[in-house]
Amino acid sequence: MPDLLHTLAAAGAAFLAGAINSVAGGGTLISFPTLVWLGLPPITANATSTVAIWPGSLGSIWGFRKELGQTDPRLRLLCITSLLGGGVGALLLRSTPPATFQHLVPFLILFATVLFTVQAPIQKRLRARTQSPGAVQEHAGLPVAMALNLFVAVYGGYFGAGMSIMMLSALSILGLTDILQMNALTSLFALCVNGVAAGIFIGTHMVDWSYVLPMAVAAVIGGYGAAGLARRIGKVAVRRFVIIVGFAMSAILFVRYFV
Repeated sequence: MPDLLHTLAAAGAAFLAGAINSVAGGGTLISFPTLVWLGLPPITANATSTVAIWPGSLGSIWGFRKELGQTDPRLRLLCITSLLGGGVGALLLRSTPPATFQHLVPFLILFATVLFTVQAPIQKRLRARTQSPGAVQEHAGLPVAMALNLFVAVYGGYFGAGMSIMMLSALSILGLTDILQMNALTSLFALCVNGVAAGIFIGTHMVDWSYVLPMAVAAVIGGYGAAGLARRIGKVAVRRFVIIVGFAMSAILFVRYFV
C-alpha cells in the first residue's frame, strides 16, 4: 500500500489530468509519468493510469453528443476497429518484457509530447480547410478509414498518450473538416480503445488498485470542477504546462534508464 503522500501525489496528478483533458487533452502525460516517478513499474503505471483516467472520458462523450449525432453514420463503425485495436495493443503491452517497455518509455513520452506540441497547428489547418465537413472523402472510403483507425487504436491500447492527436490527423486524411465533429468522434473512439484496454488490464491483474480509486475520483472531479479554472488560465498556458512536463519527464527518464 502506498503511503498518504504518494496517494495524494497520484490523486493530484489525476486531478490535473482530468482538468487538462477537459480543456486541451494530453492529461496522460501528467498521470503516467507521475506513477513512474512514484515507483510503479512502467507497465503497471501505464495500465493503472489508463484504468484510473478512463471514467473521466465519459463526460467528453456527453458534452459532444450533439456533434456526434451530426457525423456520417458510417464513421461510427470505426468503434469496431477501435475495440479490436485497443485489445490488440493492450495484449501487446501485456506480452512486452518489463525491461523492454522500460527502455521504450522515454521514447514513447517524447513521441507523445511532440504530437501534443503540433496539435494546435494541426487543428488550425483543419479549421482553415473549406471542404464539406462531416463526411468521408470519396477517394478514402470506409476500408481506408478502418485501416487507419485500427493502427491508431493499437497504439492507443499499448500506450495511450498522444492517441487523440493521431486520431484527429487520421480523420483529417479521411476528409473531415469540422473540428467539433472530429473531437466528438475522437472522444468516442478513445472511449472504446481505453475501455477495452482497461478491461484487459484489469482481467490480467496489471493494475495497482491502491492508486486507481483515488485517482479515478480525482480525475472526475478535475474534469468537472477544475475545467473552469483551467479555462480562465487559458488553453495556451495549460498546453505549455503539459509540453514542459512531457519534455522534462522524457529527459529525466532518458537519464534514468540510459545514463
